[in-house]
Amino acid sequence: MDLGIAGRRALVCASSRGLGLACATALAREGCDVTLNGRDAGRLAEAADGIERLTGRRPAAVAADLDTAAGRNALLAACAEPDILVTNNAGPAPGTFADWDHDAWLAALEANLLAPVHLISAVVEGMRRRRFGRIVNITSAVVKTPRFGLSLSTTARTGLTAFAKGLQRETVADNVTINNLLPQHIDTGRQQEMARRMMHDRGISFEEARTLQTRMVRARRLGAPHELGDACAYLCSAQASFISGQNLQVDGGSYDALL
Repeated sequence: MDLGIAGRRALVCASSRGLGLACATALAREGCDVTLNGRDAGRLAEAADGIERLTGRRPAAVAADLDTAAGRNALLAACAEPDILVTNNAGPAPGTFADWDHDAWLAALEANLLAPVHLISAVVEGMRRRRFGRIVNITSAVVKTPRFGLSLSTTARTGLTAFAKGLQRETVADNVTINNLLPQHIDTGRQQEMARRMMHDRGISFEEARTLQTRMVRARRLGAPHELGDACAYLCSAQASFISGQNLQVDGGSYDALL
């Protein structure tokens, strides 16, 4: 299927690896002019090389910290009028009340609520004027199924979900859609980090932890990053113009509720 977005400008946050890189790769494959972002310039260069090898299109790359105003300004200076914005950022570490002081809460809100809100606010009016925009937020399955140990992530990302839902009511008439991807059990570095935490907490091997992770998934396997990337590309497509304000689970059928 031709997704109708060749030549569109796509800004993909936190895209030097993992889910962000998967989304950037899928969009480049569809012919978008992609701008990558990450904190590590070397890793960014490797990501750009990989995308170029796979798609024949070399993305721009901006080393910047999304959690700071200066970082966001640098990213917007490099891609001032994106047609597509994919917000993404690393989630805070799991923990308990003892781990979550005031600064920890502020850091979570800055990374997973305020950073995407500021970026969306900076680009959405231009999208509306041009009568095309696709905003996709990578949040988390915990938005729908909160877990206490992930409360920092859940609280911040749920706030972003509420913001996006309200804003899309105003923007969709101008062909600017806003949707959220809710990943769970996708085989990235984050999943390996969780496996190592499980090793420590349960006194098991890494292989045993990975087996337990797989058993948590109805599909009985971990998801591949490109599967989420492809879902992102579709939500950014011309064909998805009537889909907005949605939370798409990418979790191997693991979400048990009806709605």
